[in-house]
Amino acid sequence: MRITFRFLVAPVIALTGILLYTTLTASNPKRTIQPEKGCVFMTVMGEQSSEGFHRYRSDQNIQLAVRDGLEWLSNGQLHNGGYGAGSHSTQHIKDPHAVKADPATTAMVGMAFLRSGTTLKKGEHAKNLEKVLDYLLETIESAESGDPYITQVRNTQIQSKLGQNIDAVLAAQFLSNVLDRNLDGMDKKRVVRCLDICVARIQDGTDEDGKQKGAGWAGVLQSGMANNALESAQVAGVAVDKEILERSKNYQKANYNEKDGSVKTDDGAGIILYSVSGSARASAKEARKVKTDINKAKAEGRIAADAVVSSEILEEIGYASGEAQRYGTAYKVYESAKEMAQRDEVLDGFGNNGGEEFLSYLQTGESLLVNKDEGWKNWYDNMSGRILKIQNQDGSWSGHHCITSPVFCTATSLLLLTVEEDIAFLQKIGEEE
Repeated sequence: MRITFRFLVAPVIALTGILLYTTLTASNPKRTIQPEKGCVFMTVMGEQSSEGFHRYRSDQNIQLAVRDGLEWLSNGQLHNGGYGAGSHSTQHIKDPHAVKADPATTAMVGMAFLRSGTTLKKGEHAKNLEKVLDYLLETIESAESGDPYITQVRNTQIQSKLGQNIDAVLAAQFLSNVLDRNLDGMDKKRVVRCLDICVARIQDGTDEDGKQKGAGWAGVLQSGMANNALESAQVAGVAVDKEILERSKNYQKANYNEKDGSVKTDDGAGIILYSVSGSARASAKEARKVKTDINKAKAEGRIAADAVVSSEILEEIGYASGEAQRYGTAYKVYESAKEMAQRDEVLDGFGNNGGEEFLSYLQTGESLLVNKDEGWKNWYDNMSGRILKIQNQDGSWSGHHCITSPVFCTATSLLLLTVEEDIAFLQKIGEEE
C-alpha cells in the first residue's frame, strides 16, 4: 500500500503500510475522496500534472480505496474459487456472481490479493487467495496436452479484447509471483509444474515476429503481457527460451520509433497508449543496464560527464558493436516511450477507461520500477489520483468500453495502487544475468 517511499527504507514502509491498512480496516472509516491541499507534482517530462487527479492522492485515500476494493473482490468470488469477466456478448452483466469463472480474470484478482500483502496463511483475504490458487492449478492441470490454451472457457471479454492466449499469460504472471514469495502452505512442485505448462503455451503461441497468435481487438497488450510473463517466469527460476523472449521484446520495441516519435498501432486498435506502454516495458531492462554502465563510466572518468548515450559511446566503454546498437536503441526507446505514455493526450487512450487503459497504465508504471527509474514517484502520484477519482461507491472500478468487467478493472486498479509492494520483484526482473 502507498505511503511516502524511498528505496532504502522499503521494508519499513511496507510494514508501516500493512499496519496502517490493518488500523483502517479495524476502525472501518468511511471512504471519502478529499484532495490534498497545496500538492502539485510534475510529470517526468517536466510538464504540469493533470489538474483534478494528482490532488486526490493521499495515503489515507489510497489505503481506504484498497480496503474497499479488496472487500468487493472478496465478496465477488465464485463457489469454485474463480472469478469471471463474463462473455463478449454479455458485457452488460456486471454482477460478479452472474458470470462464469475464467483463468485470466482469476489470475488478475489473485495478483491483487498478493500485492496487498495477503498470503495463504495471513491476511483478511487469505482464504480467497487459497481458493484462487486452487482454481488456477486445477484448471491448468486439466488442460489437454495438445490444446493451445489452458482453458475450455472461450469467448470471454478478456480473450476477445486482448487475445485467445491471455489466460496462460496472466496465469503465468500470477504463479511467478506466488513462487517469488515462496508462500507458506503452497505445493511448490505443483506450482512450478503448472507454470511450466503456461510458459510452454506462451512460447508455442509466439509467432516469428514476436507477437502472440490469436490477437484480440487490442492484441498488442496480450503480446506485451506475454513478454512480461516470460520475464517473470525467468526470475522465478523457470526455464524460458531466450530466443523467443528476445523476439517478443523486439516486437514490442519496434512498435515505437524513438527517432521521430511515431507509434505503430495496427495491433493496438489504433490507440497509441496500448502500444507505447508495451514499448517502454519491453525496453526497461536493457535501458537500466545502459544507464548503470554509463553512470559508472562517467564516475571513473572513462567518458565525459556530459556524454550522451549512443552506440559509439557504448562501444567506447566496452560494448561489442552489435550489442552497442541494440542496447543504445533500447535505451532511446525506453526514455522516449515512457514520456509519451504519460502525456495527457495519450493517457486518455480510447477517450474513457476500459480494462485496456488500466492495463496500459500498469505496464508503464511497472516499466519504471523494472528500470529503477526515479521518475516512478511522479507517475504514481498522478496515476493513483486518476484511479482514486473514478472508484465506484461500492469499492469496485468499472470499464466504460471494451473490457467493462468490474472484476477485471477492480483487480487491475488495485495492482496499480499497490505497485510499490512488488518493487523488489520488479527490480529483480530488471537485473542483467
